[in-house]
Amino acid sequence: MTLKKALVGTLLLWISSVASAQNADTQAFHQLLDKHWANANKEQIFFRNDPDTFRMNGKLPDVSAKGRQRRAQFNQHVLNELNRIDLQDLSEQDQLSYRLFKYERETEAKSYQQFDYMFPLNQYAGFHTYFGGAPDNMSFLTEADYDNYLISLADFPRYNQQHITNLKAAIKKGYTQYCESFATYDQTISHYIVDDITTSEFYAPFANMPERFTEQEKTNYLKQGKKLIKDTVIPEYQRFYDFFTKEYMPNCRKSVGISQLQDGKAYYQYLINYYTTTSLSAAEIHQLGLNEVKRIREQMNTIIKQVGFEGDFKQFIEYLRNEPKFFAESERDLLEKASYISRKMAGQLPKWFGTLPRNTFDIKSSPNGGAFYVGSDGSGTTSGTYFVGTQDLKAAPLYNLEALTYHESIPGHHLQGALAKEMDMPEFRKILSHSAYTEGWALYSEKLGKEMGFYQDPYSDFGRLTYETWRACRLVVDTGMHAMGWSRQQAIDYLAANTALTMPEVVAQIDRYITWPAQALSYKIGEIKIIELRHRAEAALGDKFDVRAFHDQILKSGSLPLDLLEEMTLEWITAQKQKH
Repeated sequence: MTLKKALVGTLLLWISSVASAQNADTQAFHQLLDKHWANANKEQIFFRNDPDTFRMNGKLPDVSAKGRQRRAQFNQHVLNELNRIDLQDLSEQDQLSYRLFKYERETEAKSYQQFDYMFPLNQYAGFHTYFGGAPDNMSFLTEADYDNYLISLADFPRYNQQHITNLKAAIKKGYTQYCESFATYDQTISHYIVDDITTSEFYAPFANMPERFTEQEKTNYLKQGKKLIKDTVIPEYQRFYDFFTKEYMPNCRKSVGISQLQDGKAYYQYLINYYTTTSLSAAEIHQLGLNEVKRIREQMNTIIKQVGFEGDFKQFIEYLRNEPKFFAESERDLLEKASYISRKMAGQLPKWFGTLPRNTFDIKSSPNGGAFYVGSDGSGTTSGTYFVGTQDLKAAPLYNLEALTYHESIPGHHLQGALAKEMDMPEFRKILSHSAYTEGWALYSEKLGKEMGFYQDPYSDFGRLTYETWRACRLVVDTGMHAMGWSRQQAIDYLAANTALTMPEVVAQIDRYITWPAQALSYKIGEIKIIELRHRAEAALGDKFDVRAFHDQILKSGSLPLDLLEEMTLEWITAQKQKH
């Protein structure tokens, strides 16, 4: 009896020690996550966040060499602490967060060895346009909102100078943007240099202050804001404009592909890994693109026959690009059509998703041209925003509008991003944006619209296919230019010949790929993976497959690298089989 009691006591002591170790590791992990999140908020830099969601919040990020070094050291400290935590002692959900957190910190460590900081500008956007667009993404409801905004405006000279310093380092290294792609880029800077400050984007928050503010408060904020815009912000844009036109552009690079620069091949492979979250090579991606373009072309030819068009593919594309009925009559007309499409989609979502987000989204004209989505800040005081490019109606054909709207709003970026912010998971996961996952989901959403019964107009369905083949063409032209020696004109010709994009869109897109290498690869690679996982689930579950449950599974954990998404989905399939 005494021996039995001793054995029981030993067993209980062992169980207690194991539980204690598990509790200690869980506590250490949560403390590390909190420490990292607090530092990210202090730095105002959130690794792998969607750059379109940039907002001002007091002191602006430190993008100097010292700032990068400080963040690199902190990141290494976090990795060291993370390696002291036993993964097996954590709960299932914490294990997922641990694996994802470690993946992000390892990827961040690699980023400090690369040249990303030398490219704060691309044809799509730049630090100056993100700064200029920030007020439109923010809520101005309290005194604190305005106080922080004034701090940001006042801090712009330092932020601007640090970027100029980085761009000077890029000039010295030879890591500037391609001349022809940046031929008119100075206009994105001069746009913010205005004589009448009331027309400035930065003035908008002062033009409509909360009614609860006293007249004295309104007067004080307006006075301070006008002075900062006139004497600080606009002169800084002028300084950046002078630097860009007089120093940067005279040193723009003459070669199209990033791989042609010193260490460029390794840098391009790093970018492929970063944006696709895969180890695919440029050659593999190029061939994948060629195969996809061929497959989709067959479906496009079928629609051309369906509508009774007498002519070949090229002639049909020219017809689409020049037929007036395929273009909106005004900015309002385009916005209203996009709104109608999104509302019709909203009514069908419950049939295809078990969990829907609470937050809403707005539809606005894009401030700088082009369509994109900006998620809310997660505070509950801002909505998501689907920006529609209305400045050039000839670059926004209506036959693409359905696919575009499903991609940018619902069931694409808004649904995915809003759900992530509302899930019960660590803060760092709520704002993560792995391009292959987020853009892959949005492209999958375009195709899903067809399954849901939309694209009743064959021209709109053709627009869907041209959007899909556009993303397949990206695999060809991006790798073609950055790894295989393609010229800019060769890429323009290929994209124009294989999509129904208007010529202004084609040229703008090619310049985007030249100046933002590898990012465009993520869309099709992510979509292909999600479709593959759905097919595997359908094959394994048969008539037990529930599309609503599958979509919830893909979305419930927020943004993930594709390998981890696949692993989790296969585990879900196994669990579903056992359940039934």
